[in-house]
Amino acid sequence: MNGINTPKRNGPPERTRFELDGRSVALDRRIHAARGDLADLALAGVLFSAHYARAVPLTCVATGTAITSAPTPTADAVSELLRGETFHALDVMTDWAWGFCGHDGYVGYIRRDALDVLEMPSHRIMVESAPLFSAADIKAPIADHWPGGALFSGVVQGDFVACAEGFVHSRHAEPIETKSADWVCVAERYLGQPYVWGGRGHRGIDCSGLVQAALGQAGIPVPRDTDLQCEGIGMPIDSDAALQRGDLVFFPGHVGIMTDAKTLLHANAHWMAVVKEPLADVVARLADAHAQPIIARRRISA
Repeated sequence: MNGINTPKRNGPPERTRFELDGRSVALDRRIHAARGDLADLALAGVLFSAHYARAVPLTCVATGTAITSAPTPTADAVSELLRGETFHALDVMTDWAWGFCGHDGYVGYIRRDALDVLEMPSHRIMVESAPLFSAADIKAPIADHWPGGALFSGVVQGDFVACAEGFVHSRHAEPIETKSADWVCVAERYLGQPYVWGGRGHRGIDCSGLVQAALGQAGIPVPRDTDLQCEGIGMPIDSDAALQRGDLVFFPGHVGIMTDAKTLLHANAHWMAVVKEPLADVVARLADAHAQPIIARRRISA
């Protein structure tokens, strides 16, 4: 023999032994797609799973639909996907798909009939709610109402943007590359909208959904939940520094947006709506339950 390990000519080939080494990593399952039987292939280097799947990007074609914690209509809503946003599917079942949202990586289940092949959007709804006309005429029957932030592919035709489902008035839509200069102004469009846990603007919105929706339309992607936002948005503000428009104030499990030095804009379960009120009133309301009502203040850099 020549000293080289040559393969056997008879019998089955020798199997290569596969071993995992290194320290196991604790992953936040809200933003890392891994469950007991399946995980995103992108996690193969850091997480062992019985099976991996490569994510398939699909488009949400429903006006708005819940992302839920389990594949059942009675499961808790953990977030929401709007028309035109992307969902990366890892497991597609008869009625449900499991995967993560394209804009923030949030993991959950979505109704299968809310998804279709990937669409490349050209426009965004830039008002709180936009009527979808059945023809290029403001007197035409309204087929639907699309929420602010919804995305779609269309072609400008006179005063309208024509798309597969109908016509959106050009006053209600903007090219997707357009970024709102005043993101607080975007947030103020949601004033009066009902507070809905997990909502991002379709028939309701929650506190972190309001922050995410407004900043997202300004071209600033942010995480979904308040704790993730508190860790990952902007820079801390000194406790003795004056607040200003656009600052974020974090409370236990809650977040709001300052519209000036003293006024907070927030979606909240006390009023069950998006409201503006004095920050001092919010602090006083929480003082009985929390020794430290304000847990963080952060400023978005220009």
